This record gives sequence, structure tokens and C-alpha cells, in this order.
Amino acid sequence: MVVSGLMATITSIFAQVSEDAGAMNWLVTKYTEGGGFMHPILAVLILGLAVALERIWTLSRARINTKKFVIDIKKALDEGGVEKAKEVCTNTRGPVSSVFYAGLLRVNEGLDSVEKAVMAYGGIEMGFLEKGLIWISLFISLAPMLGFTGTVQGMIEAFDSIKEANQISPAIVAGGIAKALLTTLFGLVVAMILQVFYNYFVSQIDKLVADMEESSIELIDALYEINSKK
Repeated sequence: MVVSGLMATITSIFAQVSEDAGAMNWLVTKYTEGGGFMHPILAVLILGLAVALERIWTLSRARINTKKFVIDIKKALDEGGVEKAKEVCTNTRGPVSSVFYAGLLRVNEGLDSVEKAVMAYGGIEMGFLEKGLIWISLFISLAPMLGFTGTVQGMIEAFDSIKEANQISPAIVAGGIAKALLTTLFGLVVAMILQVFYNYFVSQIDKLVADMEESSIELIDALYEINSKK
């Protein structure tokens, strides 16, 4: 029983590997048949994925436990004042700590200055979070356009082949059109892949911005409470 089960598992693994190899061979074949416009579409995919990986790394480092951080800041303000709270911000990564630090630097100038600093640096941090998204958006638009351009070129070549053959052969027409549509197919697939990444990044940035706004309000409230006790 054990041997037969092991053999079945090994057989399924080899079948999966064969299927994967077959799919890869199909992709390579279709990529080759697509013509010259497949190269810029592939370049768009590679560049888009490179930007996406950089954004994944950056956004992952920007995320922190905001509630715990706010509690630590309030505790530091109660125990050691503004300087202690600055140390907590310095030892914490992410946009929330940077916004807090900018606000704490303006405490001696009044709470109005703190609010202005928090708003200003919040906008700056949001700009850093959105950095690179414009390129992904460009690649999402560019990939289908390159595909459509390749399709138009392929259709022109198909009609030229019909003209040279001096007859409308189903094989010539079907083969030419199928080749022409490959660039559109690959362009749309690339756009869909990058669109998923883009929407994911936008949702993560919205969460980070909401955390920044909510925690900034809590910081201002904590500073108001400290000033009212003086």
C-alpha cells in the first residue's frame, strides 16, 4: 500500500512537471509567433514587475502596529516628556513615526504649529508612498496599446500575404489573423497582471494614510491634555 501510494505520488509529480513544461513551451512558441511587438510588451511586464517588487518592499516596511506605537508615544510623553517621545519615534520606522517626529519638533511653537507640521509632513509621506505608482499606471495603459499596434501590423501583413497569393485562402487568412491577435492577447494579460498589483498598492496606501490621520489626531489630543494639565 505504501509503495503503491508513493508511486502514485511520484507519477502525479512527473505529470505536473510535464504539464508545466508543456505550458512553458506553448508560451515560448506563441511569443515567437507574435513577432517584434512581443519584445516591448515583455519589457513592459519586466519593468512593471520590478516597480511592483520595490513597492511591495517599501510598503511592507512602512506598516507598523499603529495602536501600540500611539500607546508607546503617550506613555513616553507622560514619563519623559517630548524628548522621550522623540526617541520612540527615532527608533520606529515608517511614515507614522516620521509624521509624529515632525509634529513633536514644533511643540515649543504651539499646538497650531504642531498641527500644520503634521499635515505638511503627512502630505510628504503620502507622496513617498505613492512614488512609482504612476509608472505602473503607465505600463497598464502601454501594454494593450502595444498589443493593438502589433495586431494592426499583423493584419496588414496578413492582407499583404493574401494579395501576394492572389486568393483568399482560409489557411492564409486564419493563420495571419491568429498571429496578429497574439500581441493583443499578451498585452491584455500584462495589463491585467499589473492592474492587480496597482489596486493592491492603492488599497495598502489608503490604509496607511488612514492610520496616519487617525494616529495624528490622537497625538494632538495627547498634547492638548498635557498642556491643559500645566
